[in-house]
Amino acid sequence: MLANCADPMTASPSSATSRYAVAALFLLLGVNYGSWAARMPALKTMLGLSNADISYLLLASGLGSVFSFPITATLLHKLGPRRLCWLASALLPLLLIALGYSPSYGFALVVMVLEGLAVSCLNVAMNAQAVTVELQGGKAIMSRLHATFSLGTLAAAGIAYGFTNFTASVPLHFCAVALLMWLAAGWAGRHLVADPPRNEVDVARQPFSVPTGAALWLVLGVFGGTIVEGSMSDWTALYLKERTGASDAMATWGLGCFSVTMSLSRWFGDLARTRFGPRALLLYGGVIAGGGLGAAVLMGGFVPGLLGFIAVGLGVAAVSPCLYQVAARQGPVALAAATTTGSLGLLVGPPIIGFIAHHSHLGWGLGFVAVSVALIAYAATRIDW
Repeated sequence: MLANCADPMTASPSSATSRYAVAALFLLLGVNYGSWAARMPALKTMLGLSNADISYLLLASGLGSVFSFPITATLLHKLGPRRLCWLASALLPLLLIALGYSPSYGFALVVMVLEGLAVSCLNVAMNAQAVTVELQGGKAIMSRLHATFSLGTLAAAGIAYGFTNFTASVPLHFCAVALLMWLAAGWAGRHLVADPPRNEVDVARQPFSVPTGAALWLVLGVFGGTIVEGSMSDWTALYLKERTGASDAMATWGLGCFSVTMSLSRWFGDLARTRFGPRALLLYGGVIAGGGLGAAVLMGGFVPGLLGFIAVGLGVAAVSPCLYQVAARQGPVALAAATTTGSLGLLVGPPIIGFIAHHSHLGWGLGFVAVSVALIAYAATRIDW
């Protein structure tokens, strides 16, 4: 009975409750990411930006992620995964509001740098929590947890669609989403599992070395997979609007289709991984994603675009869950490196597409995604499964 009245930062909830709490954090991160990604056309208009400006905006969040590793490792050591989840999940809604009220391009750049840092912190901490929950429960849940991230981006796309039809106000939209995020973060934070002894999570004191061999391909596989995820989330709306003439409301369908496919594929990903093996999932997934997107870009049009985004969602859904599981088996340093690299890929891929689009068009920009898919497929053949 006393455990129920204990400090929420040290209490140990039930295994089922802790699974839902970690899932809520994955959902929250997806909602945060999908909210500003789906409203990128409106942000572009609101701040008077070009495609190159959008690229720098996205690159700013990437830089925040690049410089986050020593900060994240230090915070993970001093606070533990649970408290770091609290801190990062409380900060992200505030940053979303700040982005919606950005008075200038420079202000938005600063917000996005902090966004990259906060996303990386939450990504590392919640994946560390997920590994602990898996070990305690004895049941593979990583793929379904990543499915909730995709559900979050889907929910964000749906909310964005509703707001674009109700009001054009980006600040009002982001304030409403931030309130929901804070409610979810408050509940989840109270039900996360207690942190293990410090010597089990002491990432900061373990030496970091440049990965080589199979470990290098693991990191590159994560990097390629999250580049694809980030690119689809950030550029589907702009691609459909600028290349197919879709309205702001219809352009949100691209992110919606991608997110639905990712969510469904990841929901059944643990079963597929057991049946076919991770290597086959990544290899054949790469063929589906690269072929589908390439055909869509060559054909052009709204419907082919949606079909291409569906193919990408199906093809890359297994990448992050499979590779994070491998990293977790190699220890906390490997997991931190993989999740930090994942955050980097999620955030730096979109600006690369923006640079390409600025000098040609978005069709060629999305061709970069196909290169990333090829990297994933090749990495699958080199990883020590």
